[in-house]
Amino acid sequence: MTNVLLIIMDSVRARNTSLYGHEHETTPYLSELADESTVYEQARSPGTWSLPSHTSIFTGYHVVEHRITRARHKLEGGHTIFEELHGDGYTTGVFSENTWITDMDCGLRDVFDTVEGARNLLFPDAIDPSNFVLSEGQGQYTQFLRECLGRDDTLQSLANGAFTKLAWDYPRLLPDRFTSSTPAEVYGELFLDWEAEQSEPWAATINFMDAHLPYLPADEHDRWGGKQLRGLQDEMDDQVWEFNGGQRPWWQRKALEGLYDGTIHQMDSQIERVVETLRDRGVLDDTLLIVTSDHGEGFGEPSRIRGDRDSPRPNARVAAHGAGIHEVLCHVPLVVRPPGGSEGDRVDEPASLTQFPTVVEETLAGEEASFVPDEPVVVSSHGLEEPMEERASRYAGDLYRFNGDCRAVYEPHEETVRKYLSWREKRGRVDLVGASASWLASGTDDGVVDERFGSISDRGVQTDSGAEVDEATQKRLEDLGYM
Repeated sequence: MTNVLLIIMDSVRARNTSLYGHEHETTPYLSELADESTVYEQARSPGTWSLPSHTSIFTGYHVVEHRITRARHKLEGGHTIFEELHGDGYTTGVFSENTWITDMDCGLRDVFDTVEGARNLLFPDAIDPSNFVLSEGQGQYTQFLRECLGRDDTLQSLANGAFTKLAWDYPRLLPDRFTSSTPAEVYGELFLDWEAEQSEPWAATINFMDAHLPYLPADEHDRWGGKQLRGLQDEMDDQVWEFNGGQRPWWQRKALEGLYDGTIHQMDSQIERVVETLRDRGVLDDTLLIVTSDHGEGFGEPSRIRGDRDSPRPNARVAAHGAGIHEVLCHVPLVVRPPGGSEGDRVDEPASLTQFPTVVEETLAGEEASFVPDEPVVVSSHGLEEPMEERASRYAGDLYRFNGDCRAVYEPHEETVRKYLSWREKRGRVDLVGASASWLASGTDDGVVDERFGSISDRGVQTDSGAEVDEATQKRLEDLGYM
């Protein structure tokens, strides 16, 4: 039977990968992998931030079908490809510090047998209290103490226990340096250790978060940033709303792109490590491998449609991700290596990550599979979460240009891709070539958006989790810019 490995480079836009022509060689390994894979030149994420996009990728439903767009929303059980695979005898696992798929009660973590989440420890080689709790249960302090005393690294293990207890109960007392992202190598290693123990077919997701703000590439990957940009980043209280609110000039946001590129290079190296280890183990040719991103990232690019309430022209810009539907948020890399590999191919038609479950099912059935759907590709964005509104209002005042549903429909047209888009009462058409070239071609969408979205119905799979977000999780979400 065929294994399934989905690798998501969180927050990576296609235009900043050398695979798609970026000036910095950020993805040398993906460029090599392309020789035995299919590369989709015009792949689009279903949404513009993690929760709705991951839900769409896992279920195959468009965002307006599942409507999981807020922290309080929860996906009902039984709708993901990973649950289907589990029912077919697969062991499933997710490896990431992405809170939306490993911690939050959104219905996504529940679909995996193994969940490896945030791992910010003082001493990574000593006892991990989170793993101890998983095996022994909460409150087993005496047993944890015995475990620590029986090791050579007793003091380090005890320190991890005290640190984790503090992080769980009083996260705001910790210095900010302890809330930084865990690098990709940690989750690559966790996955490889897990995979080595599997005797049955498996299906896994690795979600690397290195390119999610803050951008902290290791020195060997920090080729286009440097100390000065790191210092600039450290000075910022908020990398999104200080720019949107006018407290910082936009050139500073653009400058951070150098650090961002380093994080992409860092993930590329770990993808190489994971894939080549699977090859050495003789597992790769029995695995469907998909490398993509859940959404892109903005560095001050101007919107083609969003603006202030009384502005005759668009005047919004894109910082990080979430609000809006700009191409820097929607256009993502997509590399697919089928079992046994291929001769290498490039697909120019618009593709959608909502095809993931279909591609898995067709591949396992021995059929030809494609991320190009029969219907036009759609992308949705739904404005700001309520906690984000509170944060944003401290900097930006009127949030009109950051709220309101954004929708886009993609269709091929001769040598270009046409993007029909809507926001509030405004409509437009943007023509696209490659990963970087685009222009506003029309101030109308010819009714395409309303017609396409009018054909999509609510699946009725959204419920209210009713769960309170604990302080530790809320702090992690704030560190990632979601609250």
